[in-house]
Amino acid sequence: MTADAHLLHASGMVDLAPEIYRQRLVVEGLVTAPIGARQIEDYLARLSDELDMVTLLKPVTHQSDTYGWAGWIHWETSGAHFYAWDQPRLFFSVDVYTCKAFSADRAVDFTRDYFDATEVVYREF
Repeated sequence: MTADAHLLHASGMVDLAPEIYRQRLVVEGLVTAPIGARQIEDYLARLSDELDMVTLLKPVTHQSDTYGWAGWIHWETSGAHFYAWDQPRLFFSVDVYTCKAFSADRAVDFTRDYFDATEVVYREF
């Protein structure tokens, strides 16, 4: 391989650091009740346990008057972001990014069950 050659990551993007393990997962779902700060904090803490991640900073949340709730947790091997909308529909989106392997199926199943989601979609890359 020449210095100019690049490996493509599973996302179709050039992998500039193939020696560094990265795993990403996006989970989105529809729910029947609004999701607030306490639920986001509890979910992120429990997701850490579910995926065997080491928490460096407890979950933090913030509410935007325009866009709804957001939350984040810092793990030793990166972290996860959570977003929840009340309008125009009850919807959530979770972005998990780690430098440690984890079970995407376990994360999706846990998320679906935790929020009793009526519909869930996901993409791992």
